[in-house]
Amino acid sequence: MTDPICSHCWALEPVLRRFIEQYGEYFNFQTVMGGLLEKWHDGPIDPANGIYKPADVAGHWREVGVHSRMPIDGSLMIDNPVQSSFPPSRVFKIIQQNYNEAKAFEFLRRAREALFVFNRNISDKSELIKIVNEFGLDGESIVNASEQQAGMQLLNEDFELTRNLGARAFPTIVMINEENRGIKIVGGRPLESYVEGLQQVLNANELQPKQVLPLSDILDKEKLLFSKEIEVLYDVEPSTVRAFIEKELSQESYRLKEILGEVYIIR
Repeated sequence: MTDPICSHCWALEPVLRRFIEQYGEYFNFQTVMGGLLEKWHDGPIDPANGIYKPADVAGHWREVGVHSRMPIDGSLMIDNPVQSSFPPSRVFKIIQQNYNEAKAFEFLRRAREALFVFNRNISDKSELIKIVNEFGLDGESIVNASEQQAGMQLLNEDFELTRNLGARAFPTIVMINEENRGIKIVGGRPLESYVEGLQQVLNANELQPKQVLPLSDILDKEKLLFSKEIEVLYDVEPSTVRAFIEKELSQESYRLKEILGEVYIIR
């Protein structure tokens, strides 16, 4: 269970990617939207994190970004705040229904990059259209479809599933086996926690991880990777990331950039 504006979900992406890359053959992965912010109001939105108004989000996000080293700017929430996480969530559901889980997951990734790193307001219709267009789908038709009753109905189905599974915080990973027994892991955890959870659900003493694909293949698929993601995927120390990139990739196949004190590479 997740939400497009969940900073802790963004922070989990390096570990989640490695978990899926290495152990994805053991499970079917489905992303469920949880509805973090319908709209701002006078009461508390997330009192546990001290969030009552949009400007409160900026400091919290920056803390998460610094701690996780998945870059988060956050100043957007002071200057041009996201008004609701429902619009990008509905777009996710339309893509998930009309295309597939992989395309929907790609949209979610692009939306989070846009919001957390590049300060683009993903509650704005025009930005959502641009984001969908940027990875090759028809942004206008998809975003328009998400605004119809079907978009909200799909989202409400996710909300009901979230409630039924007892997910009250994001991210929450629920693993369920064929006997409908499972476990729930709340919050960002190390890779080992998810592997142990999967072993428990599958009643397996040991799982065989797949070899992580070469960096060139991962970059072909992901288009943009931050230093932290490369470190987690390949067990590389921060001080040697640049050397690792130079060894793994031909110079003309990527561009190396830096933002908010973190290195990243793009195709």
